[in-house]
Amino acid sequence: MPEPLENFLAMLASGRDNALLRFSLGNEYLKQGDAAKAAEHLRRAVEHDPKYSAAWKLLGRALTDSEAWGEALAAYQQGIAVAEARGDKQAAKEMGVFARRIEAALINKPLGLKSDD
Repeated sequence: MPEPLENFLAMLASGRDNALLRFSLGNEYLKQGDAAKAAEHLRRAVEHDPKYSAAWKLLGRALTDSEAWGEALAAYQQGIAVAEARGDKQAAKEMGVFARRIEAALINKPLGLKSDD
């Protein structure tokens, strides 16, 4: 049985392209440790559906894993706004925690954390 990533890529190649498929691709790439490729697909997911709070949250994670701190913070902030507008309090709360960690790290600039600005 082919792995999920291969199946998702085959669907994309066949012309299917939507927020859920891009979210699934991003999630699979994150599982494989390819945060940059994950971010690429997750950006497309939120382009397809700007109100997809789970995609914003995963995009923030992918960008954090890529050490794109400013972009990750922006993704989390957008995700918080989307989640709050949809009444998804738990997602907003989780993204708020991640956003505050990035903000604090950018202010303190510990070793290994560089701003992408």
